Amino acid sequence: MTDSTNDKRNGQDAAEEHVPETLDTEPGQPAGAGRDAESGEGAPAPAADKSPEAQIAELKDRLLRAVAETENIRRRAEREREETAKYAVTGFARDLLNVADNLRRALQSLPAEVRETDEAVAKLADGVELTERELLRVFDKHGILVVEPKPGEKFDHNFHQAMFEAPNADQPPGTIVTVMQVGYALKDRLLRPAMVGVAKAPPGGEPDQKVDTKV
Repeated sequence: MTDSTNDKRNGQDAAEEHVPETLDTEPGQPAGAGRDAESGEGAPAPAADKSPEAQIAELKDRLLRAVAETENIRRRAEREREETAKYAVTGFARDLLNVADNLRRALQSLPAEVRETDEAVAKLADGVELTERELLRVFDKHGILVVEPKPGEKFDHNFHQAMFEAPNADQPPGTIVTVMQVGYALKDRLLRPAMVGVAKAPPGGEPDQKVDTKV
């Protein structure tokens, strides 16, 4: 036997050693297909078949959820639109509050006797009062309300800001004794609290009632 013949046989033996012992494949199937089928490894889990009724029920459920979500979005957008329209003048209204304050201060600074004796001052005061009334009318037209508590009313931290507490035997503790500056509200939203003084029990009287000054 020649060396070339020995080399061929050695090559065939080496090739046979690398061939898997069993493939378990049918003709035309890729290698390893039979092994995957038997062990279940490497093959995706088969999808569960659904009946037409189950598919219809699932699609109906998805449709109802989509319709409900669309309706929620529509309602939320509608509320936001209403809120925007309702409070659109908030910034403008706050800017006008100082104008109303200045008109009121101008009238309060005029002594009554001067208005009675000086015709020019009386006419000026009448004009300022007319302007103030017109401004308040415009405020009322747009839902801007004056918050002006009366002495004796109970302090409400939602609309009032306590500037000080004063011992007062004539008023129950926690009630308003004086109004330093009126407040304003835009519909149900506070623009500025009314600045007030609040009564507290005099020394030796009833225990003080804690006043919540948060606005």
